[in-house]
Amino acid sequence: MNNNVTATTSASGVGVSSRVRDLSIMAMFTAIVLIMAFTPFGIIDLPLIKATILHVPVIIGAIVLGPKKGAFLGFLFGATSLFKNIMTPSILSFAFTPTVPVPGLSHGSPWALFICFVPRMLVGVTPFLLYAAVKKMLPKMNDAVRFVLLTVCGALGALTNTGLVMGSIFVIFRNAYAQANGIPVEKVLGVILGIVFTNGIPEMLVAAVIVPVVVTALIKARIAAK
Repeated sequence: MNNNVTATTSASGVGVSSRVRDLSIMAMFTAIVLIMAFTPFGIIDLPLIKATILHVPVIIGAIVLGPKKGAFLGFLFGATSLFKNIMTPSILSFAFTPTVPVPGLSHGSPWALFICFVPRMLVGVTPFLLYAAVKKMLPKMNDAVRFVLLTVCGALGALTNTGLVMGSIFVIFRNAYAQANGIPVEKVLGVILGIVFTNGIPEMLVAAVIVPVVVTALIKARIAAK
């Protein structure tokens, strides 16, 4: 009887400890996203778009905490982007907030909310799905294989953000984008691909370097705490 009570209490204690640890990590990443969003390090104003590295804590949080918490961090990423585009609009802010009129129209578009939130939330999902799928196929992967996998996950998260954002802008706001930048519509694809390469590749490299290092450290810390 006493042994059963002790075992139940111990298991409960481990569960509570695990939940507290995950909540602490979630709070830490939430704070990191907010701090980065409102400092020059998180969102960088460029002539054609606001470059960002806010996807990095979202990717890390997704892999460590799962897709639901990753999606929440992505939503937070989108919310800070919405706020920044409302408060300090750029030439492309009409694609991220309906409060800025679309070029050629007297009002904004609700599709801006789709672009602002959905790709960012998927940043908190796609890296986890890749990591979980490979982990299921290779349950006994060694540290070197895991490090390579995390590198790819980081790059995938960054590509999800840049590719879906710029791809959505091309599909939804192609004509408005051309008018805003004073270019022919037929040249919009080339300009957008140029942005994907010039901004997307550095963002992918940053994520590919930081994500495996941080996630590996967090995994080892969680194992040591058990």
